[in-house]
Amino acid sequence: MKVHGNISINNKTYVKGANIPWHQIYPFFLIHMLVFGGSGFFLAYGDGRPDVFLLFIHGGFAIIIYTVFYLVIFGCDEVKWMFINAALGLLGIYTQIDWLLSLFGRRADDYPIYVHVIPFLYFVLYTFLIRHAVLDITQSREDSNRKKRVEYGYIAISVAIYTVSYYLEKL
Repeated sequence: MKVHGNISINNKTYVKGANIPWHQIYPFFLIHMLVFGGSGFFLAYGDGRPDVFLLFIHGGFAIIIYTVFYLVIFGCDEVKWMFINAALGLLGIYTQIDWLLSLFGRRADDYPIYVHVIPFLYFVLYTFLIRHAVLDITQSREDSNRKKRVEYGYIAISVAIYTVSYYLEKL
């Protein structure tokens, strides 16, 4: 993958346009974001009333930092489309959050809308990262035919997961 800005990984500097192997980016970010996103999820939806200030400080700083990394790694155009697609996919995200909460005997409607901001943004950032990982792991980024097949497959799997989680939450 080509980086869109300068970045240092393990004391090695990569300049804008340099190629970085996918395994130097995705394992770290996937695990790191799962931990931070999970903690943000439990801060928002844990027992009792969430400490909204702590939720926004903890999640807000992390989301800003991840977004800066995304700009450097993936570029402004990709990040712009991440937020556009997120806006279009709010219903899908809401369904996923509602299903996850149903595993704990809760519903998304049990919380004020502002509590959902941080978990939703984590969800957007994490699914964006998964999409890019799939493109790079399958080496589809530079092959337009393969990229199109992988992206359509990603969309089909995402819609299937949204549909299944919607109906599972209704059970």
